[in-house]
Amino acid sequence: YPNPFNPATNIKFNIAVSGIIKISVYNITGQETAILVNSEMKPGTFTVSWDASDLPGGVYFCRMTGTGFMETKKMILIK
Repeated sequence: YPNPFNPATNIKFNIAVSGIIKISVYNITGQETAILVNSEMKPGTFTVSWDASDLPGGVYFCRMTGTGFMETKKMILIK
């Protein structure tokens, strides 16, 4: 789990059903700051990297959406 991190982290995730997967990062005001994944994926375990060195420290939210699934996790970037 990438908490806290500075300035880059790896986000590990599992996919149970094939489909279009989107993983986005949002700042505390709800602005989308990064799209890490936005593609068709098959079931399995994956890891995606996020380099936040150009962003200020603070709280960010990582949202993963897929076929019939959505989950949001809080991440803390320490600078």
